[in-house]
Amino acid sequence: MALLLMSGAAGAASRQVDGKTTVIVLGVDHAAQLVARNDRPALLAAFLAHAKPDAICIERSPEAFARNDYYEFTYEVQDLVVPFARRNGIDLCPIDWEPPVEDARLGFGLDLGAAPELRPASGFQQFLSFPSPSHLTRDIFHADDASNVARIAQWAATPSKRATDDLPRRLYLYRTYLQAQRVAAAAKAHPGGTVVVVVGEFHKRDIEAILADAADLRIVQPSSLGKPTEAQVRQQERRDYRVAVASFNLLGVQSATGNIDRAFVRDTVQALKAEQDSPEARLMETRLDLLEARITPAMAVDRYRAITADAGDARFSWTGVTDAARLDSYFDPFGNLTVRQRALLETARELHRTGRGAEAAGIQQALGSELGERRKAQLAGYWERYIVQPASP
Repeated sequence: MALLLMSGAAGAASRQVDGKTTVIVLGVDHAAQLVARNDRPALLAAFLAHAKPDAICIERSPEAFARNDYYEFTYEVQDLVVPFARRNGIDLCPIDWEPPVEDARLGFGLDLGAAPELRPASGFQQFLSFPSPSHLTRDIFHADDASNVARIAQWAATPSKRATDDLPRRLYLYRTYLQAQRVAAAAKAHPGGTVVVVVGEFHKRDIEAILADAADLRIVQPSSLGKPTEAQVRQQERRDYRVAVASFNLLGVQSATGNIDRAFVRDTVQALKAEQDSPEARLMETRLDLLEARITPAMAVDRYRAITADAGDARFSWTGVTDAARLDSYFDPFGNLTVRQRALLETARELHRTGRGAEAAGIQQALGSELGERRKAQLAGYWERYIVQPASP
């Protein structure tokens, strides 16, 4: 069927005696796996392995999925679930729906998927961060507790005071209904098997309500399966997971919020170094040491310069960049730099902090000469905001 991409043999889930297909809707907070230890990438991968699905439904439209095109902020989809499914021969089922670009422009006055040349410091299309302390304590089964997502049900059931402001809610209702129908189609393609749905928690309860009366489905809460053991989680750890956690917390705008589980990030960086003491790992360690005031800016400059000399043309193991023509990613103004270039930029950051602006400006000029006109212009715009006048280290 059109919305299924067959990626190999079916999963190892046992068939239900009554012929019903088990549907497990795991509600996620997009990319929160990067800041919460109890929702971390390897834990999600271990849960998927534990569930033994025949298919995994993901939050992307079939049309976009066929183009290998994802929402940039859905880290858990393109960087975790999709690779996991393909490694393990599990079918992938894209279930999302979004309005055509022309309709979005008519309703909202803009293309919802197009980032401006310089992302704003706040508001729509800003860099993703998690400023609330509650994000750090999020659990993988957070959305199973109805009280945790009650505000979503309230919002969905309450029209806006002005009908002209009600488009987001109306689109949500239609979108979630179609998501549920595509989940039902995926389940029908795997009779008696297990289908796991990884979707924004905003949609979980409505999808389950729409499917509740289907005679051929059994809705099972993820938490009823239990959490994977630490040994199972360790089996799923990968370097790109660790680099993603370290990059998001240390190199992106998350660091400026001060809202970081430093023990989690420290463990992650130490594991990176233990695996390979690379320039990439040393850069992460230096940035963390600075945030924890273990070293001075002057000491950091010396370290960054040594990394610059050692890095060569190495690239980061993971960046989150979806448009290689841009300088930024969805969380980092400077995400599309090599390790050497990033070490130079971090050198400039610390030079500015110690009043050596002229030296820092020289680094900006040198970096800009390597980037091409578009990325050079983005460098100049973000430089003023995040290097010259940063919110915090």
